[in-house]
Amino acid sequence: MSDDRSHNLPVSGLGKTLEGKYLTFALAREEYGIGILTVREIIGLMPIRTVPQTPAFVKGVINLRGKVIPVVDLRLKFGMEEIEHTERTSIIVVDVGGVSADHPMHIGIVVDYVSEVINIKADEIEAPPAFGAELNTEYILGMAKVNQSVKILLDINRILGAEDLSGLSALGGV
Repeated sequence: MSDDRSHNLPVSGLGKTLEGKYLTFALAREEYGIGILTVREIIGLMPIRTVPQTPAFVKGVINLRGKVIPVVDLRLKFGMEEIEHTERTSIIVVDVGGVSADHPMHIGIVVDYVSEVINIKADEIEAPPAFGAELNTEYILGMAKVNQSVKILLDINRILGAEDLSGLSALGGV
């Protein structure tokens, strides 16, 4: 998947394309949002069974009502410091890529806490800033200005790209 939405669309069309409902959550005092249509459910932290020879950001798998779901720690995926989990730590089960649009893969992502579902209007969304070659912004769809704060809108399919999914598919997740 090589389309780079933030660079191919004119800024004036970006907001309309990204307008909609987002689930917002926190990681390291920053607020992020993912499209609500990718969210399957939100659960509290539960025991995660580690799986040998997986990348550090893959925490393992959970058994969610008889389905084995791979779990990724977004802090580690983004190169952030790992912290102790709290009672607010949550797992967001999302649908990503998978083998086809009819069979998305279910993956749990660990976040510091879930905030709320918000409706973001087109005029509240801007293209991600250009940080130069130092910072990888390929996961960022846009920046939403909502209630005096900025939410970073993420593309969950890019975060958990094809190379990640090929390794996770063996763990379950479909």
